[in-house]
Amino acid sequence: MATKMRAGKSGYQSDVTDEEWEFCVPYLTLMNEEAPQREYPLREIFNALRWMVRSGAPWRQMPNDLPPWTVVYQQTIRWMRAGCFEDIAHDLRVLLRLMAERAGAPTAAILYSRTMQSTPESGSRAGYDGAKRRKGSKVHIAVDTLGHLLALKVSPANDQDRAQVANSLRKSRKSRAQK
Repeated sequence: MATKMRAGKSGYQSDVTDEEWEFCVPYLTLMNEEAPQREYPLREIFNALRWMVRSGAPWRQMPNDLPPWTVVYQQTIRWMRAGCFEDIAHDLRVLLRLMAERAGAPTAAILYSRTMQSTPESGSRAGYDGAKRRKGSKVHIAVDTLGHLLALKVSPANDQDRAQVANSLRKSRKSRAQK
């Protein structure tokens, strides 16, 4: 199998450590690692995604020594559709709670929202938040009492916090019960 690696490169600060990769790889492997159609190693694709998220750069500005942005984007979409990131966050939260000598499943949640000013690109996604007198999007977040993420949703600013986060929490619980 021919794989393209960053030959002679030292890597980026955002690259996963061996321990982090050991934890993540079972969640991210949607097919056999040696599959003939895989041109880039999964770890390189995940490192490229982490670089992009950390830098905040647009997809098309990914450095040339990383896999092409189209490869990283397509794999990210597959991971998102399969719920890989939610599964990682859930299991990591359980581990952290158990290490803090708490029950694995939280019994309380803290809700938070923030209205973000819209840009012309927001178009119809933006709504008007009457309380803040601002047009934009609202980020709805639920965390457990230790501050670990339970749910996150971005919606138009006119959506109510309780309904959005409650919906996300219900969906999260339902998907966990099915697995």
